[in-house]
Amino acid sequence: MTQCDGLPAGFFEFFEDLERNNTKEFWAANRQRWERDVRQPVQVLVAELSERFEPLRIFRPHRDLRFTKDAAPYKTWTGATSTRDSTGGIGYYLEASPTGVVTGYGAMRMTPEQLRRFRSAIDDHPTGTQFQQIVDDLHSHSLELTPGADTPLKTAPRGYPAEHPRIHHLRWKGAAVIQHWPRADWIHTHQLADEIATVWETTQPLRDWLERNVHPQQL
Repeated sequence: MTQCDGLPAGFFEFFEDLERNNTKEFWAANRQRWERDVRQPVQVLVAELSERFEPLRIFRPHRDLRFTKDAAPYKTWTGATSTRDSTGGIGYYLEASPTGVVTGYGAMRMTPEQLRRFRSAIDDHPTGTQFQQIVDDLHSHSLELTPGADTPLKTAPRGYPAEHPRIHHLRWKGAAVIQHWPRADWIHTHQLADEIATVWETTQPLRDWLERNVHPQQL
């Protein structure tokens, strides 16, 4: 397996240029740049992470234009994930753009049934206490557990008292660790793969808890 040497400077230059000229004409004229500076290094990074963790799929470069007024045809970022489901999926995530790198693990948006199980586990004393310990342990590693893609409820969910000791998490509709790194020299080296791996390894207790109590959608 080819070792990942990070993302080259040309990776960020390509997307900066694409942001200024997001057209099919630009893409056609710069397709070789995309292959060399984006597609190939991302494939190497994803292959290494897939071997160390679980299979990841790379996002397509084309935007879905069916439900938007923004006609820009291409994403100005790229990345990969271990789940195919934006709702109900629980897995690893990686994104790189001109501003830097984002990575993490968790459930960005739960299905209604997953949310029911999640809240039941938060409400239960043993599993709810375990969840809070996971939150605290992540914080000690400078990682924050977030409510995912959706804004938490402003009030207590139906069936739970407002004074519940874990009401903060009961209001959530997801649970995901999200780590942001601004552009830095180390992103151009193998340290990038190692830093991502460290984050993912640190989220293992969260993964175990979600798999026991919430379950990925396909399960």
